[in-house]
Amino acid sequence: MFVANCMTKNPVTIGPDAGIDEASKLMDKGHFRRLPVVEHGKLVGFFTNRDLLRASPSSATTLDRFEVRTLLSKIKVADVMQKNVITVTDTMTIEEAALIMAREKIGGVPVLSEVGKLVGIISSTDIFRAFIAVMGLDSGKTRLTIDVADRTGVLRDISTVLADLDISIDSMVTLPQPSGTYQIIIRADIDDVDTVKDRLWSKGFKVSHVIQIG
Repeated sequence: MFVANCMTKNPVTIGPDAGIDEASKLMDKGHFRRLPVVEHGKLVGFFTNRDLLRASPSSATTLDRFEVRTLLSKIKVADVMQKNVITVTDTMTIEEAALIMAREKIGGVPVLSEVGKLVGIISSTDIFRAFIAVMGLDSGKTRLTIDVADRTGVLRDISTVLADLDISIDSMVTLPQPSGTYQIIIRADIDDVDTVKDRLWSKGFKVSHVIQIG
């Protein structure tokens, strides 16, 4: 799955000369946590709720609401926004975007087209939704965790067992373990789990965990 398939498209933007009070109103109205900052059609910054909090008076302030609003209107988005913006492109996979976000410890990034045009925002929530879709977590399937050794033909042998039982695999993920072995996580429609476990056991595979999601 690509970033273009799961990003928030046509995001609300703000200009660098706008006051952060205006940015705050936009974020409250749309329930946003981030606003791309655009000038003359070009992405020039990224304004987040963290930037807003950093620029806002402390909760211990003696200013009244009117004074706080006046103060915030005088602070420009350009004064507090992130200028060295980390971005991804809409042609990247969600795995690539997730890796960048995890390495940079950020919860969301602007998405650019191949010609540098802002086309969306992708957040950790979008990544979670994509993961749920890819794994079929909301489709009421049976989840099998199978412990396997690192050898050639493992996936073929497991797939053959399931195919012989007329079971179609919806998703399959392979996870390396610290011991050098692997866990294979399979999601499928399985009516008789015990038969599947017995068949896999006869082929040398141990089913270590079963979850029925309905």
